Parts: sequence; C-alpha cells; structure tokens
Amino acid sequence: MVNIKQLCKLSELTAEYSKKLVTADEAVKVVKSGDRVHYGLFCGIVQDLDQALAKRTFELHDVLVCDTIWAHKQPPAILQADPEAKHFKYLSTHMSGLDRKMNKEGRCWFIPVQFRENPKLWAENVGDIDVAMLQVAPMDRYGNFNLGPQTAEYWGIFSAAKKIIVEVNERQPICHGMQNSIHISQIDMIVEGSNGSLPTLVAKPASEKEKCIAGHIVEKIRSGSTLQLGIGGMPNYVGTMISESDISDLSVHTEMFVDAYVNLYKEGKLTGNKNTNKGKMVYTFAMGSQEVYDFLDDNPMGCMAPVDYVNALEVIAANDNFVSINSCLQVDLFGQVNSESAGLQHIGGTGGQLDFVMGAFQSAGGQSFLCTPSVRENKDGSRESLVMPRLPEGSIVSAPRSATHYIVTEFGAVNLKGKSTWERAELLISVAHPDFQEELVMEAEKMGIWKNSSKVLY
Repeated sequence: MVNIKQLCKLSELTAEYSKKLVTADEAVKVVKSGDRVHYGLFCGIVQDLDQALAKRTFELHDVLVCDTIWAHKQPPAILQADPEAKHFKYLSTHMSGLDRKMNKEGRCWFIPVQFRENPKLWAENVGDIDVAMLQVAPMDRYGNFNLGPQTAEYWGIFSAAKKIIVEVNERQPICHGMQNSIHISQIDMIVEGSNGSLPTLVAKPASEKEKCIAGHIVEKIRSGSTLQLGIGGMPNYVGTMISESDISDLSVHTEMFVDAYVNLYKEGKLTGNKNTNKGKMVYTFAMGSQEVYDFLDDNPMGCMAPVDYVNALEVIAANDNFVSINSCLQVDLFGQVNSESAGLQHIGGTGGQLDFVMGAFQSAGGQSFLCTPSVRENKDGSRESLVMPRLPEGSIVSAPRSATHYIVTEFGAVNLKGKSTWERAELLISVAHPDFQEELVMEAEKMGIWKNSSKVLY
C-alpha cells in the first residue's frame, strides 16, 4: 500500500533539493574578500568547490581557508592558482606531508589544537565561519546527507557557519554512528560533485626497528583490551603481531580508524567494546586504504562519533585495559615528549595524542605507549640520539613529563609514571642507543638530575 504522507514528504524533499541545487561555480560566488572558509574534514574535504573557488583567485583577497589535513597528492587548486599566497591563506589543524612542504614554502600555516576541544574551538572561540563547505554522501529518503567517514568537530563548524554548502560525492561511504549526518533543512546549497576518489593513506612497511618496538608493546597487551592505534608502519605491525598471537577479545575506541583494525577484525580478534559502546568500533574519523572505507560502508559495527565524545578523557577511561599506541619524534631526560617539530621545523600536529595518553592511564589497567627509534640517521651520514638530554630550542612539548607513561624504543619499554627525575633519566638512558648512553649520563649529571649516588643500572 502506498503511504500518501511519505510520498508527500518525499515530494517536498525533492522540491527543496532542486531549489538548493547549484553548480560549483555558482556556489562559490558567496565567498567574499576577507571571509573565513572551511573546506571540510579529512576525506570530506571538497574537491569541485576548491576548483571553482580557484577560478576566482584574482577577484579575492585575504580569504582564510581552513581544513584538517590535505591528503590529496596535489596541493589545493586555490594554492596552485595562488602560489605566493597573496589571495588565500591556507590553514591546517593536523598537517599532512604535503601540508608540511607547503608550510616550509610559506603557503600553509598550522593551527595548534587539542583535538577533543575542536568543536568548542570552532563554535565559541574562532568567531564566524562565513562559508562551510564539505563533501557528503547522496541524500537519503529522509532528507539526510551522511557525512562519510568523519564527524570529528563538524557540529562546532556548523554552529559557527553563516552558509553551509555540501558537495555530494557518491563514493562517500555511509557511516553509522552519532551526529553522522546533516539534514537538507540545515544546508544552504547543494553541489553534485564529480565523484572523485577519496584520498587514501597507505602506511609504509614497518622497519626492523619498528618491528622491535612493536614487540615490546605487544608483550604487554592483554586479552580483553581496548585499542587505540595511530597510523604508520609500527602500529600496523602491532596489529600483525596481535593477529599472530593468542591475544583475543579486543575492542576499538580510537580517534582514527585505520587498516590495522580491518585486519584484526578479519582475524577474529575484535569482538566489541565491553564498556561504553557494546559491540561497536568507536572512532571519530577514518583514513587508510580503500578497504577501510569499504569496510565501514553501512557497517553497523562502526560507531562514528564527535571528537569531544571519542577523545573525552572520562570516555576513554571508562574502557578497562585501554591501550594507546602512538609515535613521537623525541623525548628528553625529563620525560617530555615532542611529537610535532624538529627544532624550529614544523613536522605535524599532535591531534589527540595527549587525550589518549591521559585517558588511557585513567583506565583501570590502562597503558599508553609513546614510541620512537633510539636514533635518527641524518642525510650526511651522522646519527643523533632521539633520547636527548633536553629538547632542542624551538621543540614543541606535545606530552608533558607529568603525563608520560611508557616510552618505547627498539631497546625496550620503560614506565615513567611515579618515577623521580633521576629514575626517569636512568630509565630513559637504558632504552637509548648504547652508543649514546655514556654521553647521556654525563649530560644528566651536568643537569643535576642524575648523580652517582642515584646509580642503579650503571
């Protein structure tokens, strides 16, 4: 039997859709000089609207364009059209490799954030967003556009936006979860895009050092744990080692959903979150291979949620035996961790690393691991220890010494919680490369944080 009310509603939605449907060139006419424009999040960053806005480069000046991370292989069209950034200022809260290159060229600027705070940051602190643009999946019969594999801080952005333009991409997966769609009534314009591929992020294979680091972590993981994995060869290798071990009954509560989780699910290692979201794999955005997007598409086991929920310390801590695994760039003998810069050179954003370091430790039986190779090989053939007496001038402290739990190198994992300054120094020296240990001891003595009377391991 035909439901007349449903037919009328569908007719109304179709009429509203047609009324709001415009071309990309028409949509970007709303952008004015001096505007703040948001391009979307992760795999939901606009493509056709970027191309259209680039055509208006020489009509505009002082336009601030924000997004989270530019994951495509080529720079945004606006920067290709404006290589000296005279018309557009491009800002990023996370930084990809391409963003980093553009930052060094003076074409991209970083916004430091605490990821869990981003919805409030956009809604209350930044001021108006004149135009918010984002990619979405096609409208469903209820008038909703699914946001694809990312929600993160979208609702903070929406609340600050004067105009919202969606670019429909049929390749966006339909992702289940909380606040995972936007209704046609909340949208000002609809652009039917060219359905470009989503950006993929494929991790390099783990190095031998990373495999050693992974081994030191996996031996501490218990069955029944909840996992948060960062991206890269080492976290993926952790997943490989778990799949080959007798560890089982694992759950997912993570900022970023990556390939390692798909592989663990296929191996039967993931059974569901026992505490906060039973049976669900909780995340705030996903990036990885196309297999990740295919896995999440219309998968009821996935639960995408806003970042102020996913990264909230109390929500993380509600999962017993939480395990957080992330990479860092340097650690000093105080236990301060730098995950963002090499001296004054910006490398990338820390995202929610500190959120999970702190939340994991608050979990009953929880552990957080910050991992780095013990040394870096420089282009000139020299080596430098990444366990350092002091972080170099200009370095960013991503995790303060009071928050650091486990530091892991290829030489072992050391627990800094509850340790005095000299105990920390000694433990960190024990996992530094042997070639640098004596030098580190001498520096620790000069700094007054380690003395012969403190000596335990040396």
